[in-house]
Amino acid sequence: MPYLGLIIMILWVFCLIDVITADDSGVRHLPKMLWLLLVIFIPLAGSIVWLLVGRPIDGGIWGGAGSGQRSNSAFPEYDAKPGRAVATNPDADEEFLRQCRARAEEQRRAARNQRDPEDS
Repeated sequence: MPYLGLIIMILWVFCLIDVITADDSGVRHLPKMLWLLLVIFIPLAGSIVWLLVGRPIDGGIWGGAGSGQRSNSAFPEYDAKPGRAVATNPDADEEFLRQCRARAEEQRRAARNQRDPEDS
C-alpha cells in the first residue's frame, strides 16, 4: 500500500482543521485544546478517536455550527451575536434615528458653510 502515508496525512489535516474550527461548546468528552494536542502529537490514533468520540454531533463538515442551528432570517449575518446590541424598545430606535438624521443634517450644513462661506 504505497498510498497509506498520503491517506493518513489527509486524514490528519482534515481532523486538525476540524478540531480548530469546531465549536467549543459542541466538543465532546475533552476540552478542545486537549483534542487539538491529541490530534497533533498522535496523528493517526488522535484523528480516529477525534472522529469517533470527540467531534460535535451536528458539527457539519468542519465541526462548526452544523445544520441544527441555521437561522430562518433572510439575512443571517445580521442576527444577534454576542457583543452586538439588539433593540428592545421601538421608541428608543426612533429616537436614535432622529438623532442620527439631525446630526447628518448638521454636518451637511457645516460642510456647505465651509465650501461657500460667502453664501451664508
